[in-house]
Amino acid sequence: MTASDAPLSDRDLNNEDLARFIDRALAEDVGDGDVTSQSVIPEDARLRAAMVAREPLVLAGLPLAIAIVKRLAPDAVIEAPAGDGDTIAAGGVIALIDGPARALLTAERTALNIVQHLSGIASLTRRYVERTRGTGAQVLDTRKTIPGLRVLAKYAVRMGGGCNHRMGLYDAVLIKDNHIAIAGDVATAIRRARAHGQRKIQVECDTLEQVRAALDAGATRLLLDNMPPETLRQAVAITGGRIPLEASGGVTLETIADIARTGVDFISVGRLTQSAPAVDIGLDYQDPPDYRDRPG
Repeated sequence: MTASDAPLSDRDLNNEDLARFIDRALAEDVGDGDVTSQSVIPEDARLRAAMVAREPLVLAGLPLAIAIVKRLAPDAVIEAPAGDGDTIAAGGVIALIDGPARALLTAERTALNIVQHLSGIASLTRRYVERTRGTGAQVLDTRKTIPGLRVLAKYAVRMGGGCNHRMGLYDAVLIKDNHIAIAGDVATAIRRARAHGQRKIQVECDTLEQVRAALDAGATRLLLDNMPPETLRQAVAITGGRIPLEASGGVTLETIADIARTGVDFISVGRLTQSAPAVDIGLDYQDPPDYRDRPG
């Protein structure tokens, strides 16, 4: 198929957001110009290259990478046999790009950086999701993201099969331990949230006593923080399906399956966006052009 110039979606970046992001990214890397390409590459030279996965991965961020390339090379022809959310084998071709060599080489690193980073998040998310299959538990992200890249990181989580928790402090109430400490107790914190007009109230609980208190006070969802599987099972029994339960804290690939089997509804994993390593994707030169040995 031929790649689209559209942004990921309005839920992630609208056209104005996309343009501003690309402006900042290219200004950071290119500045006043790519002096190497301007010095070494003839102005009329063209380049055909393949974006290739050098390890197995789940793809995310390709539309944004394409938009970056198109910003500098509007007439570039891009064919993308893969799409975001696809599983790509090592050696698999993600996209074929043909266009002015100077512009493509200038865009290369910025475009690869974003697709490598987002695909790393998507790939790690997929591994966590696979460990929970058959349990009914959904894998969530957190707010542990690089500032300025949250919407993209959370998009990548969805491409890996995970689900998004709240985008920021503004879109959901989550009463945590420090809120409770300052308010005095769980019930007081919940009462104040309700008095402020909040109806959906999640409360972080460290103990089963807090679970009972939050449930009695009218919490609509609980975050069970750093509880071992046996304690999680007891919390599930106490709540009896009346409100959703989310397990969180120190979740790893080695522990998530046991956590999922306790009966919780959600498992939030900060590592998805905080610690996912970038995957290895390269832009490989194709079809040597006839200008290579041209003098000057």
